[in-house]
Amino acid sequence: MKERKRAGRYVSALMVALLTVALCMAPLQGAANASATLDERLGSARYTISLDLRQILGKSGPSAAGKILIPGGQAVGVAIHTRGVLVVGLSDGAGLQAGLRAGDVLLSVNGRPLESADILTETVEAAQGQPLSIVLERDGREQTVLATPAFDESSQRYRLGVWVRDSTAGVGTLTFYDPETQRYGALGHAIIDTDTGMTLSVQEGRLMQAEVVGVRRGERGMPGELKGSFLREQVRLGAVESNGEKGIYGRMDGAVNNALYPDGLPVGGKGEVHTGAATILSTVDGSEMAEYSVEITQVNRGSEQKSMVIRVTDERLIAKTGGIVQGMSGSPIVQDGKLVGAVTHVLVNDPTRGYGIFIENMLDAAE
Repeated sequence: MKERKRAGRYVSALMVALLTVALCMAPLQGAANASATLDERLGSARYTISLDLRQILGKSGPSAAGKILIPGGQAVGVAIHTRGVLVVGLSDGAGLQAGLRAGDVLLSVNGRPLESADILTETVEAAQGQPLSIVLERDGREQTVLATPAFDESSQRYRLGVWVRDSTAGVGTLTFYDPETQRYGALGHAIIDTDTGMTLSVQEGRLMQAEVVGVRRGERGMPGELKGSFLREQVRLGAVESNGEKGIYGRMDGAVNNALYPDGLPVGGKGEVHTGAATILSTVDGSEMAEYSVEITQVNRGSEQKSMVIRVTDERLIAKTGGIVQGMSGSPIVQDGKLVGAVTHVLVNDPTRGYGIFIENMLDAAE
């Protein structure tokens, strides 16, 4: 029964993601307006994770440089189920009166763990207007509130007046695979909830083989996006174990191959990255991964996420996508024969330019 429910949650998340691809972060505000390149129009919810770098690399962070990793570049589908259920909105009802807020993660109700939004609905209805004890997490701290559902005449059911999500799905790009540990990293930034801006915590998740079925070209002021699907075959590649500000991480079910770099590439330390020519690996058509020329125009060794600015110079990629688009988050950046980083954001006012994160920073995020 539990396995059937779990499968059902994944199917629900996947159905939302059909032909909507990139895990999308809200535009960054500041001197340069940017949007995540991960097509995350997931449909339900999102999560957060952290891994021990020593588990991923078998070494400490400073010794990561020189380690051989298999670069990614393949489009991957991501389906995750959150820990608890995320409040994304409230009406003027029982939830608001009890002090619930958008962004709260509801963990249990009347002692029953909230493994899905359906459990919340069932428990509210079963209470028949009696007060509910709700354990929630807010700003990293747990607290308990009492909420009394109100009877809704229009639906003839008891309601808390809250809208929640418990799962999400979308498409991004694999960054690296470690053949020694079978660990991977992808996206280069967190999967967030677009309504609340919250990073989604992961209870369980799957990484799946994806196919790009269409492209909306990026234009000035309007980020483009890849449109992909991973519902047709539903080929699982591995588990999603964590979702954090520098990407998602987990373990692959089997080895990952890269036809362009079958023997892998050494990790390039952040001190080795420099302005000048580089390439990115990405999939923008079907399942065919290709290498495209870019230029690293700026290096910021002190930035954890916007570690470098890159400009697409490859006319093939510009003709196909307009430059960097949502769904390309995680595309590996290669310079001087080394894996040095991953694409994370596109500059909204210039789709040929975007940000990248150092590969060392992605690996450090696992600590």
